[in-house]
Parts: sequence; C-alpha cells; structure tokens
Amino acid sequence: MDNLEQKKYPIGTFQWPENISDAEIDLHIETLKKFPQKLKKLLENWTDDMLETQYRSGGWTVRQLVNHLADSHMNSIIRFKLALTEDNPTIKTYEEAKWAELQDSRSEPISSALLILEGLHSRWTHLLKTMTNKEFSRSFYHPELQKSISLSSLLALYAWHCNHHFAHIENLKKEKGW
Repeated sequence: MDNLEQKKYPIGTFQWPENISDAEIDLHIETLKKFPQKLKKLLENWTDDMLETQYRSGGWTVRQLVNHLADSHMNSIIRFKLALTEDNPTIKTYEEAKWAELQDSRSEPISSALLILEGLHSRWTHLLKTMTNKEFSRSFYHPELQKSISLSSLLALYAWHCNHHFAHIENLKKEKGW
C-alpha cells in the first residue's frame, strides 16, 4: 500500500463479513458505545487552525471529518430503524462529499457534532443491546451497491467507520507532533 492509500485507509478497507458471531456483535457495539468519548478525548485542546488541517492532501479537514461522522451516523441509525420496522426497505442514499462542503460542515465548531455523536451513540447502543439475532438478520436494500445489507453487517461497517476516521485524526496528530 503506497503512502496515499495508507493515509486514505489507515486500518485497511472495509471487508463485508460473511458471518458475524455474537461475540463480534458485542465488540462492535462496544466500539460504538465508546467512540464519542474516545473522539472527544483525542480532540481536546485542538485549536481552530488544527481543526482546519486536512488529514491528508486532497482530503477533508478534521472539522469536516468530525461533522461527517455526525451526518453519517445519523443516517445509519435511521437505516437501522427502517430495517427494523419495514421489510427490506430501499434506503435513501446521500452525497456525503457534498454534505461535507456545506457550511455547517466547513465552519461549525465541532462541539455540536460531538454532542450529536454522544447522544446518538447512547441511543444507538441502547437499541443495539436490545436487538435479537433475528433482528440483526433484518436488512435494507442499498440502491448504489445494488444489494441488501443485514443489520449485523451494517454494525460491522460502522464499527470500522469509527476506527477508520479515528485513525485519520490520530495519525495526523502524530504526524504533526500535536
């Protein structure tokens, strides 16, 4: 993997799992539960100049990345709830790169996004802990991927998503010596 690929995918690309054990589900839920506080701790004492730094050349700023996390995770919990209440619904996709260019993502203090993540992940992990194996097997249809995705696979994706973007920020902090 070259340096650009390493900066894009510091923990590797996501691989859709074929099967997910109960133990893996528990680990993924724990990742989601701990993520907001872990992220908040990583970002404490960051200045606006630091938040305006791109995590890689051509990438988003840290501010955009944190706001992206709030946007993406809001969409994910909605997808969970749709799949839990409807039979394999077709979800609405969104242009995440265009959302990251909107002014709330580019200039809003990250405190709002961190609050969203804290409340959202609290509710999300509560929901996840109450779900049965049968509920984790429920799915939605993703029109861009042209396939149905189970909620257990979506959980794995979002545990990876947390770790993926955390690594972007953590690696930038190490690279800059902050």
